[in-house]
Amino acid sequence: MDELTSTFVNESRDQLVAMEDGLLRLEQNPDDADNLKAIFRAAHTIKGGSGVVECHFIEAFTHKVENVLDKLRNGEIPVSGELSTVMLECCDHIGTLLDVLAAGRPQPDAEVQARGDALLLTLSKQFLDSHPETDAGGARDNELPVEHNSELEASGGGVVNTDAWHISIRFGPAVLRNGMDPLAFLQYLSSLGEIIAITTLADGMPVAAQMDPECCYLGFEIRFQTRASKVQIEQVFEFVREDCALRILPPHSKISEYIQLINELPEDKMRLGEILVRSGALTQAELDAGLSLQKQAATATPAGVTPQRTPIGDILVDQKVVHKELVEAAANRQTVVSEKKAVEARMVRVHADKLDQLIDLVGEMVIAGAGANLLAQRSGQSDLMESTSVLLRLVEDIRDSALQLRMVQIGDTFNRFNRVIRDSSREMGKSIDLVITGAETELDKSVVEKLGDPLMHLVRNAIDHGIEAAALRAERGKPENGTVQLNAYHDSGSIVIEVIDDGGGLPRDKIRAKAIDKGLIDAGATLSDQEITNLIFEAGFSTADQVTNISGRGVGMDVVRRNIQSLRGSVEVSTREGQGSTFTVRLPLTLAIIDGFLTGVGKAAYVVPLESVVECIELAEIPAGRNYLNLRGEVLPFVRLRELFEIGGEVPARQNVVIVHYAGRKAGLVVDVLLGEFQTVIKPLGVLFRHLRGIGGSTILGSGEVALILDVPALVGLVGSSEERRLAAPRRETALTP
Repeated sequence: MDELTSTFVNESRDQLVAMEDGLLRLEQNPDDADNLKAIFRAAHTIKGGSGVVECHFIEAFTHKVENVLDKLRNGEIPVSGELSTVMLECCDHIGTLLDVLAAGRPQPDAEVQARGDALLLTLSKQFLDSHPETDAGGARDNELPVEHNSELEASGGGVVNTDAWHISIRFGPAVLRNGMDPLAFLQYLSSLGEIIAITTLADGMPVAAQMDPECCYLGFEIRFQTRASKVQIEQVFEFVREDCALRILPPHSKISEYIQLINELPEDKMRLGEILVRSGALTQAELDAGLSLQKQAATATPAGVTPQRTPIGDILVDQKVVHKELVEAAANRQTVVSEKKAVEARMVRVHADKLDQLIDLVGEMVIAGAGANLLAQRSGQSDLMESTSVLLRLVEDIRDSALQLRMVQIGDTFNRFNRVIRDSSREMGKSIDLVITGAETELDKSVVEKLGDPLMHLVRNAIDHGIEAAALRAERGKPENGTVQLNAYHDSGSIVIEVIDDGGGLPRDKIRAKAIDKGLIDAGATLSDQEITNLIFEAGFSTADQVTNISGRGVGMDVVRRNIQSLRGSVEVSTREGQGSTFTVRLPLTLAIIDGFLTGVGKAAYVVPLESVVECIELAEIPAGRNYLNLRGEVLPFVRLRELFEIGGEVPARQNVVIVHYAGRKAGLVVDVLLGEFQTVIKPLGVLFRHLRGIGGSTILGSGEVALILDVPALVGLVGSSEERRLAAPRRETALTP
């Protein structure tokens, strides 16, 4: 696939996304004219680009889609659910055709072709009501139909036409001599429409004694009503075009239509005359005549005088072949395209693999810089230490800039679920709205790519299990339309994504009974509410009474948890029966390089992500067996890393506590020594170590030694769950006491 075709495929996929989003919004707001224009413009751009790369099977299919959108834009067909469904299927088919083109195949296979033919047949029968001649080839871009002109009832009866084409023609003297009959042209003109009024001009007729019976002296001013284009009208006079003065002015109602067409032209650099011709407001013959006059005016300039080139727009307006408003619209279009091209010229498309390679090299540079800094500190040379500190600062700036290149907004990922919500809710007979907030939140591209599948399971779970049927919602006093909300925001160096529904919530009693039935827990087990809720993430667990196309097989939530954990993130759920549920996903902003806080326990080194660190304090003497301390009146649970990781050796007399926070909870990590901030290049652990508790990865120190990166969410969760179990036991005993 050549570069031009590759660019077309990539840009067309972006246009398809915009087109699909517009169609989904159209159902909610059918009167949004700007949205309709955007949808039409996306289809028009794909069709035009397919013609440039000579992909005729995409061009032919998209042309028919464009015709439907044109009728929709003109108000000839209404917005409906059936129309949206068919147009979304057409978007899917165009995507399939793009895959065919990207694969280098000259034509789609029989199955794809059959699916496309079926869609075209549906478009023709339901929305186009096409005539045979239209189906054969379709109208060209500059032959868009003109709406019927408005009519008013005259006071004396009859009809007064208020808007029509104006044709001014002055036949040349040699017309009759050349065997041409002016009346024949007028009769031919009548075959394209209706001549509303005609005025014969005889001002060029000489006195009788000077008349030549073989010469034509007449002209005509004609008001003409038609659905034909300007080019088609001009073609009527094709045989006398060089021997007459012809001006064709469109009806006033056409001006806005032409302006719209000008604004929807492909964003290519074009001259003003070319823009007017491409939009159909000007014919090529009229442009050639104007350019000829411009050239003549420049040639007629006296010697020694710098020729002043008259703008072609002024010439065309003076010749009365185009309205001034259209010239101004074409000039504005030129300015907009030029400014956009100037912006695009400052942008460069980079392959994702090259970007990943850059991030890897920056990571190695960070490690090398740490090694150089360590050697400088050991040498004790102040000049060398100062130089390495400057180097480290530059490396940090380069790291931040490189990571920023991979940051993308999550809004594009969220918008994909508009289609999922629409199709799934229709399939299940529910009415569900999708609300998106925080779409501008940015995170690493590598994280976004792996986030789509978990979010898909969460959204489908909310549709199937969360949102109740309309009848049940009415019984509970809820609105008929259910709501699924996708929200994203930054919190303490992490990104938080919430999937919220206003459904029935999670039935804890049903979950517990199902877990006992599957042998996941014992019947007499004491579990907190949160632990019961978390059972839905177990493999094969489902409370669904029957399996649907959306969910019920017990694999979705397990996939969600495993995929999120593979991204060094966590997922939590909070629920209130009868009111809804909230699934909260916390993820790191990047999977490559982070700022860390280096600590030591025995001979081992551990890195705590710096964004999780609140403060560091010295550990006071704590009685044996107690795992919490008093932090300025606040109870702070902690975990001793030496005991957790079973590190031997002598315990130092003085230990320190690194206070960390995650998801609104605090915990303490007891370590031996504090070694300060450290730029951390994250290296993933092998498959043999993926189940290590409390470890999220590894990094290489400046000395070449390996340090382990602590998994703060897991450690905070470990401390919190142990405290919950410790406190739940006395409550359980009290409840059982008679």
